[in-house]
Amino acid sequence: MAKIERILVANRGEIALRAIRTIKEMGKTAVAVYSTADKDALYLQYADLAICIGGASSSQSYLNIPAIISAAEISGCDAIFPGYGFLSENQSFVEICGHHNIKFIGPSVDAMVLMSDKSKAKEVMKKAGVPVIEGSDGALKSVEEAKRLAKKIGYPVIVKASAGGGGRGMRVVEKEEDLEVSFLAAQSESESAFGDGTLYMEKYIKNPRHIEVQVVGDSHGNAIHIGERDCSLQRRHQKLIEESPAIILDEKTRAKLHEVAIKATKYLKYENAGTFEFLLDSDKNFYFMEMNTRLQVEHCVSEMVSGIDIIELMILVAEGKELPPQESIEFKGHSIECRITAEDSLRFIPSPGKITKYIMPGGRNVRMDSHIYQGYSVPPTYDSMIGKLIVWGEDRQRAIAKMKNSLLELQIEGIKTTRDFHLNMMQNEDFIGNNFDTNYLSKF
Repeated sequence: MAKIERILVANRGEIALRAIRTIKEMGKTAVAVYSTADKDALYLQYADLAICIGGASSSQSYLNIPAIISAAEISGCDAIFPGYGFLSENQSFVEICGHHNIKFIGPSVDAMVLMSDKSKAKEVMKKAGVPVIEGSDGALKSVEEAKRLAKKIGYPVIVKASAGGGGRGMRVVEKEEDLEVSFLAAQSESESAFGDGTLYMEKYIKNPRHIEVQVVGDSHGNAIHIGERDCSLQRRHQKLIEESPAIILDEKTRAKLHEVAIKATKYLKYENAGTFEFLLDSDKNFYFMEMNTRLQVEHCVSEMVSGIDIIELMILVAEGKELPPQESIEFKGHSIECRITAEDSLRFIPSPGKITKYIMPGGRNVRMDSHIYQGYSVPPTYDSMIGKLIVWGEDRQRAIAKMKNSLLELQIEGIKTTRDFHLNMMQNEDFIGNNFDTNYLSKF
């Protein structure tokens, strides 16, 4: 075991502030890095040390590996916490951290390699005994091959970027005459977003629910789950609202889902936090979709129902400590998270600018993870998420009511935000009645 003393947070915004809080609560030193665009960011005030690593663009700063490693070395850090996005799943970055004797607080390169290529990940999961959706065996070589396979498994199908994520490089195809155009469009988008145009194909499951399981593995061969999350309310494959537990599941299906996730974690010899994402069809059959080898944005709802600080657990695992037994984790109540973004509530167009008024909601079991403040200018350079509003209630009905009241309390002026969208959803009969799927918002 190697005790970690100083941790560099290689990220920005709300997740940087979130990580800094836990690091300091554990009695460790937190070092922040920032770009010139983030020089006035709130999280810098709470870090023990803050180091500028470059210009406003991500390539000059948060994706600048030499600058981040240099910052870690000059500040004497023995570990790096990556958060999500940026370098969190960059295999080269993990290897470079190791070369510099800096502990990467996340999984090994081997685990990342197995799960990073979505088509290969499916093959690995098959071997682990995890249900997968019928589709291509690895990457598609051509449009002609895609047409032959689609004819075999039947339309509709979905073509996906092997290196993808966040809904990019993905197209649903309803009929053969649309396949070539969709294939080329997905390929082009994938090359632009990820530098890799490799695609694979799956049978498209109509109107599924998106259910994921939070897992953590340690270096002693132990693995636990921290419940499941329902992330079905999405717009263009981007999650907007997340909940835990997923009340669409019956107890038998829930137990099987957790069992499969633990089995897969152990098969991979996976260490640290990760998330298995599944699609659930109308008959309650679930199928592996992908694994995210990092912390998820929506980890907060799992924390609220379990009482576990997942970032603290990640740090402890990185130090070589053993996980608590599964039986010691008790799940209570219901938690909902709404992603608050600097976007128009109707068209979801980015709305950067200066925040002239900010009133944060409060009360029992209300949590606002955010880096903004009154007078803060939201830069146009990065992701538009400016905060996550999370609540906990004794049951889903109480959690919805609490979220509605919290959204009413939340006031952000000077920029447009998605607060009103979330407020409308908390009063939406289909949402309240749990009658929605991943395609629900596309109908409006």
